[in-house]
Amino acid sequence: MKQDGKKAVFGWAMYDWANSAFATTVMAGFFPVFFKQYWSLGTDATVSTARLGLGNSLAGILVAISAPVLGAIADRGSARKKFLLFFAVMGILMTMGLYLVVRGNWPLAILFYILATVGFSGGNIFYDALITGITTDDKVDMVSSLGFSLGYLGGGLLFAVNVWMTLQPATFGFSNAGDAVRFSFLMVGVWWALFSIPIFLFVPEKRRNVVHKGEIKPVKAGFRQLMETFQEVRHLKTIFLFLLAYWLYIDGVNTIIRMAVDYGISIGLETKDLISALLITQFVGFPSAIGFGFLGRKFGTKPAIFLAISVYLFVSIWAAFMKSSTEFYVLAVIVGLVQGGIQALSRSYYARLIPSAKSAEYFGFYNMVGRFSAIMGPALMAGTGLVIRFLGYDSHVASRISIASVAVFFIIGGIFFHFVSEEKGKKELKYL
Repeated sequence: MKQDGKKAVFGWAMYDWANSAFATTVMAGFFPVFFKQYWSLGTDATVSTARLGLGNSLAGILVAISAPVLGAIADRGSARKKFLLFFAVMGILMTMGLYLVVRGNWPLAILFYILATVGFSGGNIFYDALITGITTDDKVDMVSSLGFSLGYLGGGLLFAVNVWMTLQPATFGFSNAGDAVRFSFLMVGVWWALFSIPIFLFVPEKRRNVVHKGEIKPVKAGFRQLMETFQEVRHLKTIFLFLLAYWLYIDGVNTIIRMAVDYGISIGLETKDLISALLITQFVGFPSAIGFGFLGRKFGTKPAIFLAISVYLFVSIWAAFMKSSTEFYVLAVIVGLVQGGIQALSRSYYARLIPSAKSAEYFGFYNMVGRFSAIMGPALMAGTGLVIRFLGYDSHVASRISIASVAVFFIIGGIFFHFVSEEKGKKELKYL
């Protein structure tokens, strides 16, 4: 690869290093714990889980309804990096704002969290779309895997420091662990901002001169293009089928990422064990994401994704019967082995199916599907838990049944994915 190509790949992958701090320290780690024990202090565990699940779902709705339109607008005006900057700044500022939220003020905490999640998820639309301009079909699996692996490493390193701060707050000048957690939100914002710089310096974006004089540029053109692409997707059966399958199986993945710590607390596991297990997932995920890139290259991307789906199905069922922190640690290792792989290979598999000139727009659909999956899973867990509680069972039983419900997404998603053919998808693109 030429030097400019290497710099572009490095700059692109470093954004995963940057924003994964939010995914680990905030989304998967401290926010669920702090929301339950600090901002929702004194609230029934099932109710606080429902609040968190519905908050995640609302963030998903906001991104889902806007993603395809934003992608179309960005493609028409060659503005992917501008949109990425906007959403990154939103996510950074809202994450840092969590530092200011006082004990018991769960509505403000969930509001800042929703907006930060919109910034994180919205930015990923344009980050994902930039991959088509920096690599080729034969290298896209490895480049996508590199991004996720650096994300696991970078996010894991900052999270390790943040955990150390909470375990020994006096060492860092804090009076208690709660102050250390709040300060970690500021650290995530600074980390996210600092390591986002390379993508704006080194990643090129080809100009696409398709905004015509007299149009409300590029918004009107974007909406017009969105409708045209929606008609295309309806006739591109392979892309449509993949998005349907992805919608289902990634639902289970996103739900486990966002709700695992909350679930562990709900069934009575120690917070320190849950956070430590999450750290293990991050550092196992770093080499495993790269390993899945090689696995996809050697045996095929589709079989590797199937393997990951099967592992997640096993995890969701085992979790329902889990009783000890040791089991949670084992599950953390297993999840770490496949989490980055299923994310990276799904992204690269999709990148080979779509027209590169419309990558932001098509990745808008991809992220719309991903965000709708972030709505269904947490909402299903929240609804299932509340129904079981209403039927008279205790919160432990309700939590276990709610996590088991996630298995349905892996089963149905895997069935649909079986019928996706990359070869047919490439043939369909020739008729555009």
